[in-house]
Amino acid sequence: MLDATTRSGGTATASPRATATESTTATAPAVSPSLVSAPVAAAVSPSFAARCGRALLSPWARLALLVALLATAATCVLLFEPQRLLTHGWPPQLGGAAAASVFAVAYGLCTVAFVPRPLLNLAAGALFGSQFGTGSALTGTVLGAGLAFGLGRLLGQDALRPLVRGRWLKAADGQLSRHGFRSMMAARLFPGVPFWAANYCAAVSRMRSAPFLIATALGSIPNTAAYVVAGARASSPTSPAFLIALAIIAVPALAATTIAWRKRHHLRAP
Repeated sequence: MLDATTRSGGTATASPRATATESTTATAPAVSPSLVSAPVAAAVSPSFAARCGRALLSPWARLALLVALLATAATCVLLFEPQRLLTHGWPPQLGGAAAASVFAVAYGLCTVAFVPRPLLNLAAGALFGSQFGTGSALTGTVLGAGLAFGLGRLLGQDALRPLVRGRWLKAADGQLSRHGFRSMMAARLFPGVPFWAANYCAAVSRMRSAPFLIATALGSIPNTAAYVVAGARASSPTSPAFLIALAIIAVPALAATTIAWRKRHHLRAP
């Protein structure tokens, strides 16, 4: 055979197959380790990016963003002190409808930052009078309620809904979810319910946005107008308009308190 070792010469002849294999191995280019690891890195990177994306869009991450936004807004309010409008007045550069429009936007942003609405309503009356002040305050009320509802629904609902436990929380959530319009009307007519609390509670519930905004606009008219008129007539506290405004503020509060007391046994978990 050709590949047999010759005993006489002491040399061995390699087979053609072995020779071809060796030549192929010798001429083949070396593969870089970086080329080998590139597909692995490409496969790992998307999954890592996806995990980061899921973490950033998780319910608790969105809730943390909401808390950060509200804390920033509250800090800005403390720094700029919007209550100075009652003492220093509106900047002279703005006047008329433009000033009322700017005030409405500022009103809405301030309500999101937990500024009490009675203070803003009094400022609207003192700055713009009864008519312009009422329109500006109502516009700002609906704007602020819609902004708070949208932020709460987008950033807070998924994280907070699993925490709705207990008899009172479940009862309040069920009331808002099933009877959203009339529940929000009652909350707006009752001056003791904080504006921001009603907004975020409605956002966490399953209440729809349209009944929420309509009930906010209609239910806020008496109380808002009364505070605006009181602010506009604060210089004459014995005038009939000022006294009527005080009565409009007090009567709904007493009526709502009485109704809530008589209906308290209905507020129980389903």
